[in-house]
Amino acid sequence: MHRILVIAPNWIGDAVMSQPLLAAIKNSYPHAAIDVLVTPWVAPVYRACSEASELIEADLRHGQLQWGMRRALAAQIKKRNYARCYVLPNSLKSALIPWLANIPERVGYQGELRRFLLTETKANSPKTQRIPMVEHYASLCESSSNRNATVPVPHLMPRASALESVRTRLQAAGIQTDSLVVLCPGAEYGPSKRWPAAHFAALAQSILKANPNASVVLLGSPSDRAIGDAIVTSAASQGRMFNWCGTTSLDEAIAIIGLCSKVVSNDSGLMHIAAALHVLQVAIFGSSDPNHTPPNSAKATVISLHLPCSPCHQRKCPLGHLNCLNQISPERVFAALQ
Repeated sequence: MHRILVIAPNWIGDAVMSQPLLAAIKNSYPHAAIDVLVTPWVAPVYRACSEASELIEADLRHGQLQWGMRRALAAQIKKRNYARCYVLPNSLKSALIPWLANIPERVGYQGELRRFLLTETKANSPKTQRIPMVEHYASLCESSSNRNATVPVPHLMPRASALESVRTRLQAAGIQTDSLVVLCPGAEYGPSKRWPAAHFAALAQSILKANPNASVVLLGSPSDRAIGDAIVTSAASQGRMFNWCGTTSLDEAIAIIGLCSKVVSNDSGLMHIAAALHVLQVAIFGSSDPNHTPPNSAKATVISLHLPCSPCHQRKCPLGHLNCLNQISPERVFAALQ
């Protein structure tokens, strides 16, 4: 069987935005098996991609060479006789494994002096003219037959086992999915992408007041737990608001978002998951660029103030005021949510 390997990115949002590449590969090589080399924390995204045949999980850390692990992985991968590999991260070390495994065709963007490790390189778009990330990844599989095709939006499918698990949990909490609103207050990149907790609390109060059957669930990583607690405390939710940050796996979070009615989030991995599940959503942008990493969904509304100082792409506001997020009012987000 013709086998193709994809070296996945390490961020959840980037992983979601790479799904159309998998779809393009499947379209170009319909009989091929598409395997994905992926870190454990991103693996749930690819488990929700119907095009992925098998996942090879490896704890490859950002900024670490891990030479011994890469050599061992290359030896394992070489036995699978892959015909082609797509290297999505731009780092030199991400291209080492397919090179060591002697995969005949190795495709990726130029970066970190790694041209000699790849057999086919593509130039990155200028920073001043960056194309949407989903298009950036999908273009790696560009051919004469699909060059003019419309780039598909990402599409995920929650795992059946995760759906069963979260339905049980939602039912035990008395939550009706048709009036469930999910709030995602975190953003792993840094504070400059996080709408204030007080604003999330005010928004939650408006949601619960407007609909007596509504429930609000907060989703995020363990590092978002404290923010979630602060939001629940401030919102005075009377038992209709649940902080599940850090208490759900990513597989379960994907399932919950797939079942809910609406999502409000920062520019984060969960924002891209909501878009790929085609749920009604409002996405709040601060320091990042909504033209480069938008939620790729017709059901998404983006709120960005487009201040002269943004997008700055900094983890913390370099000016110290965070006006790009502080000045987005809860009332504006609530109106967009309607």
